[in-house]
Amino acid sequence: MIEQRISAFADELLALRHDFHAHPELCFQEFRTSGIVARELRALGFEVAEGVAGTGVVGTIRNGKGNRAIAIRADMDALPFVEETNLPHASKTPGVMHACGHDGHTAMLLGLAKYLARHKDFDGTVHLVFQPAEEDISGAHRMIAEGLFEKFPVDSVFALHNLPGVPVGEVRVRPGAITAAVDIIDITVRGIAGHGALPHLAADSVVAASAIVMALQTAISRINDALDPAVLTVGSIHGGTLATAIPETVTMKTGLRTTSKASREKLLQRIPEIIHGQAASFGCKAELDYGDCIIYPVGINDVTATEGVRQVAIDLGQDMSQVDLRGPLMFSEDFAFMLEKVPGCYFGIGNGQTKSLHDTGYDFNDALLVPGTAFWARLVEKVLPLQ
Repeated sequence: MIEQRISAFADELLALRHDFHAHPELCFQEFRTSGIVARELRALGFEVAEGVAGTGVVGTIRNGKGNRAIAIRADMDALPFVEETNLPHASKTPGVMHACGHDGHTAMLLGLAKYLARHKDFDGTVHLVFQPAEEDISGAHRMIAEGLFEKFPVDSVFALHNLPGVPVGEVRVRPGAITAAVDIIDITVRGIAGHGALPHLAADSVVAASAIVMALQTAISRINDALDPAVLTVGSIHGGTLATAIPETVTMKTGLRTTSKASREKLLQRIPEIIHGQAASFGCKAELDYGDCIIYPVGINDVTATEGVRQVAIDLGQDMSQVDLRGPLMFSEDFAFMLEKVPGCYFGIGNGQTKSLHDTGYDFNDALLVPGTAFWARLVEKVLPLQ
């Protein structure tokens, strides 16, 4: 029934999604997107707050006499990538594209707004939070700092992310840790430059950096608890310009993802020891820079909120063994800041056989628009049932 009701305006959702995709906007620059969101919400009779954390929008709808309230978040920002899909609705903005599906997340939440405005089968208050800047500098953190949950108090908060490779509309969720914290460490290895024919007169920063890369792998395999998931990636390494010269410096960028406070603290203590020790063993020195970026915390799902999401999925006929994730999703999400403030649940929903997230050939699967919107509608009606 819900799917049939939403199918009646599926073409509108498709048009919105394609429009968002064709006009992507980076962090805190989502002026066009947020303007469309606000316009659509007002046309549906929602109370609308604009300019939340710069380009954020919150739409509010109430029904019945219930005093419970929930929030549902969708992210709006795109990525600084050159799109390579060649689709009719491909990005018209050079160097910017929706490579993570936030265009679809925004369209589905607007779909929920359309459904709730027409079918008020809930009792309480629903705040639809359209958030800027998830990809980098945390719009969620800024929204909270500017009083999001004081202005729009809620009992629980929810968000989803599409998952390529998972059947369309199938949910993946777990209580407890659901997304990882991430720390970015910039490393500079300094040695003594020299001629490639006379390595004994130099301190080889390239060899030292190579040893650091290999030794860092033991941080996960020999220092971290195997039952406490963590991932460490050296994603960038640069040094030198000639095959016959030993450079003075090599730079590296390293990302550490952890799923518990204990794991993060232990690894952040031991990793510098490994780096400095390896550099010193080759006569070099290492400098570490943690930068001034906002560190996304571990996302922790509330047990009760998660069970609500899980039960909706099972009620839809999904296999319980497929609904329950074996472990956390190892990417990071600034929705974790919201989960620190309010009990809630973050979950994945299948995007089908598409390119991976953050791939320049990725496109959100339009087949998810109706089932994704319907899942939100079912969740609202389950969490805020009519009395």
